[in-house]
Amino acid sequence: MDIQHRHIEVFRAVMTAGSVTGAAALLHTSQPTLSRDLARLEQLLGYALFERERGRLKPTARARQLFDEVERSFQGLGRVIERAKGLARDDDSELSILCLPALSHALLPRAVARLRAAHPGLRISITPAEPPLLDAWMSEQRYDLGLTETTTPLPGVRVEPVLQADEVAVLPAGHPLAAKPRLALKDFAGQDFVSLAPDDPYRREIDARFDAAGVQRRLGVQTHSAVAVCELVRAGLGLAIVNPLTAAVCAVQGVVVRPLTVSIPYRVSALRPLHRPAQPLVDELLRALADHST
Repeated sequence: MDIQHRHIEVFRAVMTAGSVTGAAALLHTSQPTLSRDLARLEQLLGYALFERERGRLKPTARARQLFDEVERSFQGLGRVIERAKGLARDDDSELSILCLPALSHALLPRAVARLRAAHPGLRISITPAEPPLLDAWMSEQRYDLGLTETTTPLPGVRVEPVLQADEVAVLPAGHPLAAKPRLALKDFAGQDFVSLAPDDPYRREIDARFDAAGVQRRLGVQTHSAVAVCELVRAGLGLAIVNPLTAAVCAVQGVVVRPLTVSIPYRVSALRPLHRPAQPLVDELLRALADHST
């Protein structure tokens, strides 16, 4: 017979209570039964754990060393039990999100604040990444939720629409065109224009619209970041067309936002891993994100 968990439990109870009688009360068992279990443990170990003095038990040096190890184990077990109980509560869980950098500051903060208000114990991690790394990590099932601007299918991932809005124009404060309630593509003719990078799908869409309308802009500055586009506009380097989420965040002193007379749709999609256990609060977060556009 090997040492069983019951033997360790008896030993811990005796050490904690200081007597067999107290240990029996802790474990809701009889004193003779507990004494037999303790004697059996000493037999299996091959050494005494207690010295008997006038009917009382005095722990040996080995018993004290063993007790230290037992307490560390039981503390670890306690954490496991608390974690197991916590997983049954929505407000004691974790949510991992992978998203485009622009969405981490322009879309997520308000929705995350709403979710945390409803579930104060919820732990949320947000990791910004760009394709193709974002696509690869979602296909590898590393995150509970991904947020992107494309609808391209990915292996092992379900793509769902979250919101759709129109791209908007951003102008330096004081620019003559800021007096117009809406801007047409022809309004950009001959204007300095700050563009997204050539490989950005929205850059390609915007350029195609201007080409189809026969409107020539002065393209002097380009960048990968919509936030950087807005800052360049703020510095007076030109006009731009960006997504409405980033524009709303950047629409502070020095930048004016105006709708366009044409619709250039901007879409945000959710990426759900198909082979990762579903996080129950993902649906609630997606509802909060969808409300962002209303």
